[in-house]
Amino acid sequence: MRKKIKVGVFGAMRGMALIRVLANHPDAELTAICDKQAYLNGRCQKLADETGAKITFHTDFEEFFNTDMDAAVLANYADEHAPFAVRLLKSGRHVVSELLPCETLAQAVELVEAVEDSGKVYAYAENCCYYNGVREMKQRFRNGEIGELTHAEGEYIHDCESVWPRITYGERNHWRNRMYSTFYCTHSLGPIVYVTGCRPARVVGFENRQSAALMDLGYAGAVSGFLVMQTDNGATVKNLNGHLKREPAAHWFSVYGAKGVLETDRWDTDANNLNIYREGRDEKYVNIRPEPAYKDGFAEKYGHGGADFYSMHYFLEKIAGNPDGAESIDIYTALDMFLPGLLGYRSILNGNVPIDIPNFRNKDERYKYKNDRACVNPAVAGEQAIPVYSRGTAHISDAVYINVQTMWEKIKAGGQK
Repeated sequence: MRKKIKVGVFGAMRGMALIRVLANHPDAELTAICDKQAYLNGRCQKLADETGAKITFHTDFEEFFNTDMDAAVLANYADEHAPFAVRLLKSGRHVVSELLPCETLAQAVELVEAVEDSGKVYAYAENCCYYNGVREMKQRFRNGEIGELTHAEGEYIHDCESVWPRITYGERNHWRNRMYSTFYCTHSLGPIVYVTGCRPARVVGFENRQSAALMDLGYAGAVSGFLVMQTDNGATVKNLNGHLKREPAAHWFSVYGAKGVLETDRWDTDANNLNIYREGRDEKYVNIRPEPAYKDGFAEKYGHGGADFYSMHYFLEKIAGNPDGAESIDIYTALDMFLPGLLGYRSILNGNVPIDIPNFRNKDERYKYKNDRACVNPAVAGEQAIPVYSRGTAHISDAVYINVQTMWEKIKAGGQK
């Protein structure tokens, strides 16, 4: 029996799905959970009682930071991961970032250097990469079944209007209320990078209009963002993410090669049905529903069709030095998935001009961005602050956020998650 890895989780809202995995994983010892909202820790206590896990609960990060743990899961606000990841890596802990890796290019530089200097494992938990259909796409593409990449498309459409009070709590400065249109791009672009191994090298961005309904809930950015990219092998990539009207929420991926195409079904929300065309084969057209990577049924007990399990499992395997750890997404690949969104928004702000995407594996290439703090958060960007919408940041009254907060309090009082 190998020694269990002591893991703490920072952020118990989105983190709850990952907490369930870690509390039941044979190679993990869930030791600490931290969230500023104490009621979430109470929810986690119930899980601890059910599983026998000995967990300490915290509402203060400093207390959490000082607990005995080998690794930490960052499931806090999506624009705040990098500073916490850097501190944890420098303290000798392994880190897995749920989403997103960083907020600025300067943070990206600091994060990469912390990973390199510490020698610890950094993993990016982009769960859309671990759908069964995406895993099958990767295996077939890497085996050369459809030849070299020529074009790819990814979409993540999730209209969050109906749940906005539940995910923003009426906080004016909640990251969702100030995110720009292409910020949340890795659910759609991540699987393309994961499947093909190609790096987006140039990007042009576009954005949609604002949504009056979302503005009434506190969000003044565009309803969706659109990226067009060229990869390092000369292929093209199209990416769409945002709050367009569609039910159910969509994860859709398509990869064209010189000899065929791999494409998930558009109406399969977990991207687990795969359509295949192979030129020159006796069986040219195939539609399959791939088997899970582990067939004991354990993974499928967890969120996103088992994808939440794999994001944690491969992280633990990487720490242990096992072969399956190769499926864990490293810091460089995480930035390949995220930087097109960050720089694509700069393209939007500058009239949709093409922008080169730096390769952060190259020290000289990334060094020039060490002071680039441009983002939509004035507390981080200072004089480099940019608007959340290309036509300027609209003012939203305090009354809007007070109303959303009231809605959230009613939801919480009713026991809804």
